[in-house]
Amino acid sequence: MSGLAARIVVRRPSFTLEVDVAAQPGEVLAVLGPNGAGKSTLLGVLAGLLRPDDGTVRLGDRIVTGDGVHVPPHRRGVGLLAQQAMLFPHLTALANVAFGPRAQGVARQEAEERARELLAAVDVAELADRRPAQMSGGQQQRVALARALAPGPELLLLDEPLAALDVDSAPAMRSLLRRVVKDRKQTAVLVTHSALDALVLADRVVVLTGGSVVESGPAREVLARPRSPFTARIAGLDLVPGEACADGLRTADGLVVAGLSAGLRDGESAVAVFPPSAVAVYNSRPEGSPRNVVPVRLAAIEPHGDVVRLRAAAVAGGPAWVDGLAADVTPAAVADLGAEPGVELWFAVKATEVQVHAAG
Repeated sequence: MSGLAARIVVRRPSFTLEVDVAAQPGEVLAVLGPNGAGKSTLLGVLAGLLRPDDGTVRLGDRIVTGDGVHVPPHRRGVGLLAQQAMLFPHLTALANVAFGPRAQGVARQEAEERARELLAAVDVAELADRRPAQMSGGQQQRVALARALAPGPELLLLDEPLAALDVDSAPAMRSLLRRVVKDRKQTAVLVTHSALDALVLADRVVVLTGGSVVESGPAREVLARPRSPFTARIAGLDLVPGEACADGLRTADGLVVAGLSAGLRDGESAVAVFPPSAVAVYNSRPEGSPRNVVPVRLAAIEPHGDVVRLRAAAVAGGPAWVDGLAADVTPAAVADLGAEPGVELWFAVKATEVQVHAAG
């Protein structure tokens, strides 16, 4: 098995990607980040489609980019599963999967045997003689996964592999990816906007923002203790940036968000994190126990499973950091509040519901 070690610098007039990423043999690394963060550029360099301005990409003991070396995509041992299956329309599923080994010089019979084994592994053995037009989107994506694995890649790149699937196909494909990639101990890099995909499929996560890694670590830890607004948003949490203080966190405008923290120094860069379900919503400023009470303007009302998510914006003269904060309430509460976009409300969170972490 081979692992990945990459130090990449790509300079553009308005953007610079400068990252160090690594995946141990058999490990799945998820790359998260907002649009424009550099995820596609990173994948392009790993695949060999882009040459970096500086840096090195190693697969196992081989340098495939850097030190005067640039191995072309078809020779570097990298497989790709993208959003769209991109199967050859004139070939059967069997021929599509056998194409990679055949291109490597494998005899036809051996290539087809390998293809049948992989089609069975992704649960579409019965589709071997069908062309893509005769398959559903989910079936095509399964065949595409088999095709990506057929040449025996040292590194598998998964570029939003579930984004184009419908709600019925995505869960089955997610489970399949986990089983096949994990069972084969395949080193992989997964680019996704989904916290669920990262939790189910990845061992570790890196979060890119503005071309740099701002968070990294085991998937569950990063998503449970986010240190950037993007990570908090995809993890379904509210996040407030600031500095650690004795009572919790002091925001840039001097307000204190009371919360629970441990081991943080006064003045250290930090974030306060809490779930939208912990936010109580009122028409007027509440009295009593909540220590964290802020005025907001209702920006949006979003269905969210069995609850309704109220998305906040700042009011004139109020704290700017409330922009984007969310509160989950029942449909009955929405009616009682008379909630509609533009109305002014109060968000309140108990200090015991707020966790303060060091910021990335």
